[in-house]
This record gives sequence, C-alpha cells and structure tokens, in this order.
Amino acid sequence: MTAADAPAAVAPGVPAAGAPLVLRGRELGRGADGSVRAVVMAIVNRTTDSFYAPARLADDAAALEAAHRAWEEGAEILDVGGVRAGVGPEVDEAEEIRRVVPFVARMREALPDLVLSVDTWRAGVAREAIAAGADLINDTWAGHDPRLVEVAGAAGVGVVCSHTGGAAPRTDPYRVEYPAAGADTARDPRDGVLDDAVATLRRAAARAVACGVPPASVLVDPTHDFGKNTWHSLHLLRRTQELAGLGHPLLMALSRKDFVGETLGLPPAERLEGTLAATALATWLGARVFRAHDVRATRRVLDMVAAVRDEAPPRAALRGLA
Repeated sequence: MTAADAPAAVAPGVPAAGAPLVLRGRELGRGADGSVRAVVMAIVNRTTDSFYAPARLADDAAALEAAHRAWEEGAEILDVGGVRAGVGPEVDEAEEIRRVVPFVARMREALPDLVLSVDTWRAGVAREAIAAGADLINDTWAGHDPRLVEVAGAAGVGVVCSHTGGAAPRTDPYRVEYPAAGADTARDPRDGVLDDAVATLRRAAARAVACGVPPASVLVDPTHDFGKNTWHSLHLLRRTQELAGLGHPLLMALSRKDFVGETLGLPPAERLEGTLAATALATWLGARVFRAHDVRATRRVLDMVAAVRDEAPPRAALRGLA
C-alpha cells in the first residue's frame, strides 16, 4: 500500500480505518460523495449440507433468487461455494465445478455490477470460475493448493488469504493449541493465536502480491472457527485492530459461526444478534468486508458504525432542523 492509498485521518478516539478493497480497478464501499462503508459479501452455498439450513441453495432457482435479493439488500460481493467447509460427503473437483461455474456465468450476465467471489481451495476450480467471470477467489483453506494463488495472480483477480493453523480442508479442530505469547513480557499470553495468524497472513499476502495479485485486491482473513476453538476466535475478534494493521483489506467471516453459538449457547438459527454484535465491534476496529448470511441486517449495522466513525453521513439528519 502506498502513501496515497493510506487510510484518511480519523477523529480522536476512533481506531484507524482499515485498508480499502479494490477489485478490477474499483474501490468497493466508496460512495460517490466520498463516504466509506464496510462491504457485505453475501453467501450463496450451492450445497445440500451447509451448517446453516437456509444457506443450502443447491436448487438453481432458489440460488438465483437469493443472489438477486442479496444485491437489492446491499451486498457488493456474492461469495459462491460448492463444498461444505466442515466434515461431510466427498465432493470432487468435477462436481464442485458443476455446482459453481455455470452459476457464476449466469450471475455475471444477470448482475454485471455485482462482484463475484468463489469459495474454493482448488486451483482447477478457481481457473474455471475466473473464466466464467469471477473477480475474487476466497481460499478459506490457507493455500492448501499452492497453485491457486498463482492462478489468481495470472488472471489479475483478487484473492483471500486465510489462517487455519495448518488444518487440512474440511477438518474440524480438535484440542488446537498455539504457543503462549510474551511469556517474558507484559503481553497477553493468549496472543499466541494472534501471532500465528499475523505471521501466516503476512507471508501469504506477500506471496499473492509476488504472484501478480494487486496489493489492494489481497484480502486477509483470520478465519474464525477454522483450526481454532471458541477462545481463539473470541481473542482474534478482540484483536481486530492488529489484523487490520497488516495493510491489506481485512475480511471477517463471522456469520452464525460456532464461536458465536458456543458463546451464547445457541444453534445456528438463533445466532443473528451475536453475529451482529461481533460485526459492529470488528467494523469499529477496522475490518472492511463481512461475509454474511443476513445481508440486510449486516448492511444496516455497517452503515450505523460508518456514521459513528464519521466515515459516512446519516441518510437523513432532520431532527431539530425541520
């Protein structure tokens, strides 16, 4: 990031703004009036077994309807996935392509201004998705296929660099541990997971840039729940400001995740309020993109925080004036 790209100064007491996201030469979240709002990445899972039942959109008509609704409710990015993140039946590369690529092509034609992302860890799927019109590859498994970032770089599209603590794709964490940080200093010993995430994301982002991905098109994601227990995920949320300081736009995928559910003792269907609370905190601390099941509610939270941060004006400010 150059000096010209650096975030603008903020009011006293307000955390620094995170780095902006630019894809295909367009800065997302920037209004014509210069206002800045965090970006919603809507989720469309072309699966039958996603952990959150309403997100199971294997049916073409239902998926198309969901995509159009997300656009109308304020999403700027649509993230299309063809394989459940967690443990489940095997989905090979050919089947993942069948689920995802034709849908991306249809959305590219139907909503040309919508940024299209594909959630995959496979370079072959990424290559086909980019050919169909994808603008961003969301590699949620931290470079498990090292060729994926090379594919993204060669095409000049964006890429998400994630942190999983070395976990293999589609595995659930079990008794995950990170070394304590700052044993001989005043640092919080729980920062071990933060140190690992920062080092991993910095290294992955540097490789993405070296492969040809524009720096402002490299997102970093601490990837809550992946290779982490609930304590780890909560600590990374409270350390959002440090993650936003990596110099790349920070993505948070918090929506209805297990760390929210375990914190509140709730199933996926009842995790909206917890998700929105986490979203508000992360936005305040500099996160710029939020992967979300609930687009309208997320959009409203992000707009409110943008106004409090003095990055965007109220939609109407008439009280006491009219």
